[in-house]
Amino acid sequence: MIRLATDVGGTFTDLVGYDERTGEVFTAKSLTTVDDQSEGVLSAIDMSEKKDGLRVRDVTFFAHGGTTVINAITERKGAKTALITTAGFRDVLEIGRGNRPDLYNLQFHSPEPFVPRHLRFEVRERVDASGRVVQPLELCDLRPIIRALEAEDVDAVAILFLHSYANPEHEATCADILADALPFATICASHQVSRQWREYERTNTTVLNAYVQPIIQHYFERLEASLTQRNLTCPYYAMQSNGGISSFDHVTQSPLTMVESGPAGGVAGAARIGAELGESEILSLDVGGTTAKCSLIHGNRPTLNAEYKLEHTRIEPGYAVQVPVVDIVEIGAGGGSIAWLDERGALRVGPESAGSNPGPACYGRGGDKPTLSDALLTLGIFDPATFAGGTMVLHKDKAAAAIATIAKPLNLSIEDAAQAIVDIAHATMINALKLVTVQRGHDPRDVSLLISGGAGPAMASNLGRELQAKSTIVPPHPGIFSAWGMLAAEPRADFRETWFAQLQGDALLKAKDRFAQMEEEAIAYFAAGSNADIRFNYQIEARYKGQEHGVFANFADGFTIDDFRQNFHEVHERAYSFRLADAEIELTTLHVEAVLKGKTISLSKIKVEGLSAATARTGERSVYFGHQGGWRPCSVYDRLSLPINEIMAGPLLIEETTATTLVLSGQTVTMTDTGILVIREQEALAI
Repeated sequence: MIRLATDVGGTFTDLVGYDERTGEVFTAKSLTTVDDQSEGVLSAIDMSEKKDGLRVRDVTFFAHGGTTVINAITERKGAKTALITTAGFRDVLEIGRGNRPDLYNLQFHSPEPFVPRHLRFEVRERVDASGRVVQPLELCDLRPIIRALEAEDVDAVAILFLHSYANPEHEATCADILADALPFATICASHQVSRQWREYERTNTTVLNAYVQPIIQHYFERLEASLTQRNLTCPYYAMQSNGGISSFDHVTQSPLTMVESGPAGGVAGAARIGAELGESEILSLDVGGTTAKCSLIHGNRPTLNAEYKLEHTRIEPGYAVQVPVVDIVEIGAGGGSIAWLDERGALRVGPESAGSNPGPACYGRGGDKPTLSDALLTLGIFDPATFAGGTMVLHKDKAAAAIATIAKPLNLSIEDAAQAIVDIAHATMINALKLVTVQRGHDPRDVSLLISGGAGPAMASNLGRELQAKSTIVPPHPGIFSAWGMLAAEPRADFRETWFAQLQGDALLKAKDRFAQMEEEAIAYFAAGSNADIRFNYQIEARYKGQEHGVFANFADGFTIDDFRQNFHEVHERAYSFRLADAEIELTTLHVEAVLKGKTISLSKIKVEGLSAATARTGERSVYFGHQGGWRPCSVYDRLSLPINEIMAGPLLIEETTATTLVLSGQTVTMTDTGILVIREQEALAI
């Protein structure tokens, strides 16, 4: 009875398996195969079979996550997509919003739409905001459109009619006609993807869903066929961006729910580790090969981003998407991030990455540009002989040669240049961590920092110290933690719909009635019967009258208007730093979060006795701590041999197959009886 998960990252494809009967854990890490990601998945399975004796026939659950959706979008390699919309709204997709982030840039251009204008078509029809038909659907308008779509040989068609969230009748009729006329194309109607208002955001969502749907459908068909050939026949699940899992069939219909699939697995895992430690506030940072992703778990639950935008930056508005996505800040600072000098001679790290091919210079696969991994090796944190459990020998001379290309222009020694690379990556990560805490109204001193990823534990202690976090946590199997987190996730679905009302009278009673109907939709979605153990959480988006955007506040059965008003004021003040105690409040959106209780990975108790720090010590290695610290000897320990709950003082290194953890001078580390490393400042420990 083995539960198996795979996560496809930008550099590596990770695998974690868990035998529910024996507690045995299977792990593997293979290089990501960019052209066909399923090959990397199968390669990881093969590696685990040979290395750990993974028994594929015993697999009863398979979860998968990765970068297929986000790659298709960012690389513009999706399907050829057309858009059919209400007459007069053909250019909504291109006009977008006027509130651009780079306000004073006179050369600013809106993001290029994913559907060119010649593939955007109009149909005469009109429904008002209450769902009343103002103008019937003119079916004759579809005939020339169908001929044009056939001539253009489109792969997917997105349908977006005005106010169809209130009445989808016209969209459903149009979708049926197109499905019959264009059997070769994928048809995606907006009411099947989003039932929220705001035409630009809903149009973007529908178009992007249609854009990737044929890609995902083909990918999952190929992956499922390959798994079946390997005798891995069991229910297949995909990791969603909301922190839960869903069946391959469901995500094939709504593939945009996988836009942040891989990172969401790490967040789900962080929530599970937090629950194990009794910590409800966890700040998660996953430092992968290409990027670093951070997110906040608040009240034991991942925080959702109410206004998720693809490719959004400080100066680019990105593409708004109306799907529930864990609030993740992603930066181009991973183990493979390339260090370079800009036109002024200043050192930069990322966002370009060496990826899996050729990879960092130290991999010896042809890469010659300095990366964060090269710097960590040069500083002595990584061991060239034991990296990745000895399956990949690192080349320290090639790392030094790559770093020399920036050290010489900066007039620095090799080790000081390597330290500079780490320092810049560190500063970038700190800024990202503050984005999901300080700028969201949370004090990082009140959270525990959980760091995963291949390069994360090497930087964990410094990051935790600067943030002044309560503790710094390195979970089991940190280098493949996103895959581990997929085994900690439960089936989940989110239902959101626009619903307008003033916060007065019987508004909350009516909202409760609508929530009950949405619960029935959730039960039907899981197809698990009315007696299924489903946890429901309810939120209502509200705003002060006259505002454009609102915030989601929790709602529970028995809430009075005063209860909800107080809850809303607190959430609004945390988000925007003010409240208007006497202002009228408007309700705009209902949200039901449904989680089907299911089996998740357990954290087995470590039963080995008689271990000590002395027996876990494998040797000593010099680590460079910059100008002030210089080279210092650090004891090296094997994580699997560490004693339970024994306090060990830094500086020291803890090695394992997927990562190396650095503990600084002035810090202590202990390992819990479930194999979790907890790092604390000695001063905090004394208090």
